[in-house]
Amino acid sequence: MSDSAYAFSLTTFSPQGKLIQIEYAMATVNKGGTALGIKAKDGICIATEKRTLPLQDADTVQKLQMLDTHVGVVHAGMVADARVLFTKARRFCQVYKSEYDAPMPIGQLVRKLADIMQEYTQSNGVRPFGCSLLVAGADTTGNHLYQVDPSGLFISWKATSIGKGGNNAKTYLEKRYSPDMEVEDATHTAIRTLKEGFDGKMDSSNIEIAKVVDGKFEILPASDIEEYLQELE
Repeated sequence: MSDSAYAFSLTTFSPQGKLIQIEYAMATVNKGGTALGIKAKDGICIATEKRTLPLQDADTVQKLQMLDTHVGVVHAGMVADARVLFTKARRFCQVYKSEYDAPMPIGQLVRKLADIMQEYTQSNGVRPFGCSLLVAGADTTGNHLYQVDPSGLFISWKATSIGKGGNNAKTYLEKRYSPDMEVEDATHTAIRTLKEGFDGKMDSSNIEIAKVVDGKFEILPASDIEEYLQELE
């Protein structure tokens, strides 16, 4: 029996050992805008394409999201699914802070998000989340960059990318990443990587950039992004 016969069952493995609905969820991720993250020796830079329709108000679209003052996230895939995870992540951060009077460790936050996503791969009446996340943040053990996929798999990375141009971007990063680079160099590398597969002219209206520096997560304003773009011209 072919794999397609198992496509409508979330909880049944095909004879080839696949859960087809998870593969469909990853296909949704791979149709999303490219997003990437680079961990430097003094911080982290994450950047993403921002796709909008001609008549859409671009100011209402924000792919980069702050979860707490020390951690943020970017997604590729279904916006609505990602929004649910963002809300849960913010709640986890606030509950931890209220109980321990300290920012939530990044590893614990990522594990909780991954547990939720994994649960949706083995429960009846639900479907997998149609998005992958890049979580960037800092805690007492240093700076951390994680990727979380619809299967519930999470991996810590030095540099990685997700979305439509994810594979090409990852190849570009493999050639240019250095563990000795500083966050400013990482920002320039992130922009150059996005440019490799970018359709049309890149400006502050169609990309977003954020940094983790000195333990704080900050989304860059449009004016700072324009300055970086001018430096690379």
